[in-house]
Amino acid sequence: MRELAVSAWLGTTWSARDILTVATEVESTGYDGIWVADHFMANTGTAEVSGTALRECFSVLAGLAAAVPRVRLGSLVASMTYRHPAVLANIATTVDDLGAGRLVLGVGAGWQLNEHAAYGIELGSVPERIDRFEEGLEVLDGLLRTPLTTVEGKHYSVVGAPAVTPAGGPRIPIMIGASGERRMLGVVARRADEWNCWSTPEVFAHKSAVLDEHCERIGRDPAEIRRSTQAMLDIDGSAADAPPGVVAGSVAQIVDTIGRWRDTGLDELIVPGMRGTADDARELFGRFHTEIRPQLS
Repeated sequence: MRELAVSAWLGTTWSARDILTVATEVESTGYDGIWVADHFMANTGTAEVSGTALRECFSVLAGLAAAVPRVRLGSLVASMTYRHPAVLANIATTVDDLGAGRLVLGVGAGWQLNEHAAYGIELGSVPERIDRFEEGLEVLDGLLRTPLTTVEGKHYSVVGAPAVTPAGGPRIPIMIGASGERRMLGVVARRADEWNCWSTPEVFAHKSAVLDEHCERIGRDPAEIRRSTQAMLDIDGSAADAPPGVVAGSVAQIVDTIGRWRDTGLDELIVPGMRGTADDARELFGRFHTEIRPQLS
């Protein structure tokens, strides 16, 4: 049976103390990774500003790198619109160094309307976002993996820029969060070490097959790309009444759903606990660990 990693997604509305406490607990109980979202305010679905501020992703990850010594740590995902990719590369290298080589640099093209509008950050049309994202990835990849980088593009220009990683240092995996089948999964095929999307088993199987096709067109082995997904979990909730994006049901039903994900090639399941309080998340992570994970082996 395919081995499945299980990770926890922590909330950035929580206090720093709660973040560290929950992180310590999930590491000690055997979770394989911790993920943190990269947003500046809660999503309203429109350009309307939210009054809920969020803690900055990489500051949290830097603290976790020092506080929890074992698990992988990742951004889910850093929008290319928020930081120049040279700045992001330097941040990633610093966090990875603090964590002794455990960072996964999750990145995306950007999408959340209200934070871009409120802070005057250019978002642009979907094609513009993807164009900028591809250029940013070229800069990131160069600065993280080659001695000197030159990119002269429409959105970014770096000339003879030296690598930000120490010579001989660990390779920081780049994870791309994407679901667009025509362009974004093609970017994943060309640039990513890992791929993530929200899904059901059926959606994941379809998107994964499309990613495989993109890989085959460019001559890349699809097995080189580690694959992760997540959905909100409602243990003991009604499967019939669950809204889109929520996996609900008995423990047995959720175990069955996870098994179907794994059968389609899933490498890592991320358990989202970020939308409620820290206590809500602790209950979810605890129940998953004691009631569901033992049945996945």
